[in-house]
Amino acid sequence: MSGADEGTHPTEPYPQDLGHEHPTVPLPRGAAHGDGVPPRPPLPSAPVAVAPPRRRARSPWVLGLVLVLLAGIVVGGEFVARAVVAQQIRSQVITALKLPADQQLDVAVGGIVLPQLVAGRLDDVHLSTKSVAIGPITSAVDVDATGVPIRGGALGSATGTFRITGDQLEAAIKAAAGASTPIESVTIDGAGVKAAGTVSLFGASVPLALALTPGAEDGELTFTPTSASIGALTVDSGTVASSPFGAALKPLFATQKVCIADRLPAGVHLGGLRVKDGELIATFTADSAITTDPALLENGTCPTS
Repeated sequence: MSGADEGTHPTEPYPQDLGHEHPTVPLPRGAAHGDGVPPRPPLPSAPVAVAPPRRRARSPWVLGLVLVLLAGIVVGGEFVARAVVAQQIRSQVITALKLPADQQLDVAVGGIVLPQLVAGRLDDVHLSTKSVAIGPITSAVDVDATGVPIRGGALGSATGTFRITGDQLEAAIKAAAGASTPIESVTIDGAGVKAAGTVSLFGASVPLALALTPGAEDGELTFTPTSASIGALTVDSGTVASSPFGAALKPLFATQKVCIADRLPAGVHLGGLRVKDGELIATFTADSAITTDPALLENGTCPTS
């Protein structure tokens, strides 16, 4: 039984010869084999979603490197500025005070220098030297200045000290008292100063000891005797007049003075003199106008006796 009989897949009949009115068109040569036939264009594919490019996060080490470089630039600039400022201050102080060019003088500027340069004023400056001649005294000096102007203007404040050892004090007192002084040695003892020597009484040399109280007044270092011992006799300033040798001893109670005002700028004022740790400590202050008035940089004068 054929498929045509079953009616499921009928077979198409072969086309009849239609004659000359409908000739069969032959296929082009090679068409049966696909030769010469243009290829079909490929079917369009479905669009593929492309993710947008991701932004690379900045690596933490890059930011850290930048910060380190910036910090290095700031630190380097600070170091250079500090050195230049210290050198300039040293040069100006030596010139203003007429000190030797090779004078040892250390300068320390407090705080961060760069912002202070921008502001035009240094907050804190410390000057120190181990040895500088102040009249008959060679002393170590320390100065603390605040509000130091860079481009002109008044000084905020300046206070300082200079230290005097016993040997230096002895030389200064002997020089001030002159060759006729009976004082042979000077020592710093406790809170005061002691001087020792000999005096002649009735043709005999008698040991002398004086207790002196240090002070400062009008640009002078003062040493005022408070008691005197001659041999076994001890008198003070209140009893010397009534003592058996009052007339001979009274001159010993005269205050000894060592003037240094003519070796200091006129704008520097002595404040006091005290004993500390075996040394005499003299304190002084500077006039705020010392940075604006050239006359205050000139040496002062000693009081007339």
